[in-house]
Amino acid sequence: MEFSHKSVLLNESLNALDIKPDGVYVDGTAGGAGHSKEIAKRLNTKGRLFALDRDIEAVRVAEKRLEGYNATVIETNFDNMRQALKEHGVSSVDGVLLDLGVSSYQLDNASRGFSYRQDAPLDMRMSKDGMTAADIVNTYSAEELIRVFRDYGEEKFAVKIAKKIVSERDRSPIMTTVSLSDLINSCMPAAARREGNPSRRCFQALRIEVNGELDSLNKGLDEAFDLLNIGGVLAVITFHSLEDRLVKQKFKEFCTGCICPPDFPVCVCGRKPCGELVQRKPILPSAQEINENPRSRSAKLRAVRKIRGE
Repeated sequence: MEFSHKSVLLNESLNALDIKPDGVYVDGTAGGAGHSKEIAKRLNTKGRLFALDRDIEAVRVAEKRLEGYNATVIETNFDNMRQALKEHGVSSVDGVLLDLGVSSYQLDNASRGFSYRQDAPLDMRMSKDGMTAADIVNTYSAEELIRVFRDYGEEKFAVKIAKKIVSERDRSPIMTTVSLSDLINSCMPAAARREGNPSRRCFQALRIEVNGELDSLNKGLDEAFDLLNIGGVLAVITFHSLEDRLVKQKFKEFCTGCICPPDFPVCVCGRKPCGELVQRKPILPSAQEINENPRSRSAKLRAVRKIRGE
């Protein structure tokens, strides 16, 4: 299967980054290299792109698709970008893009186990290392499963689903995507099943837990913003509310000045904002883009510009 990923909010992302031909840029989630290639096209011989991805299959594809451009592809997670760039002699950059969506290849390739629509081993690892979704489903306690489904999937039937999983796995391990999806569906009232496949939230939750996505995002946002030169931009595309809330809050921190209590007559903390929002509200995909790529419908683009160092 060809590694494909339709680049969501492509032009909007490029506009937000405000690419300088001689600048240094990072695509922290290279995927199929769609965003990476368009960034690289806008660079001259002095410009440089670093394309990062934790998925070795994505790295191989990005290397091939970025041949001939002034681009370096690195197999690493974006929360390690500071060290990865340091090893290439780079300590600051002019822009960072993070597209947090799962690639179409990962969703459509049944063997990766991300999708509840195809029967496959229950995997969900982006890097192919570490604990799988099957490990979590078959070893976590009911309380731990409730936490995962409730906190990362915002699943209101988390208790019922977790108890059913623990009961069923005592008879036989739950090892495939379809067997888990069928179990989740059996816990849902008819009204919930009419709203679309009710497995979506639990599968999202398991994927986040398997890959440590929110912890990685929290660290990665700090690393990316710290790496920016003054005037540099961090642009992030999110696909679900948990990611978006974290990004929104982190950007607010970057843009916050004085944190003295409101009853203080003058500022004594001396804190000044380090960033400014590129746009006050998130940019959403157009109706045309959603029509051409339904997976873009939940995407939001937020961007922040660095205006001051620490």
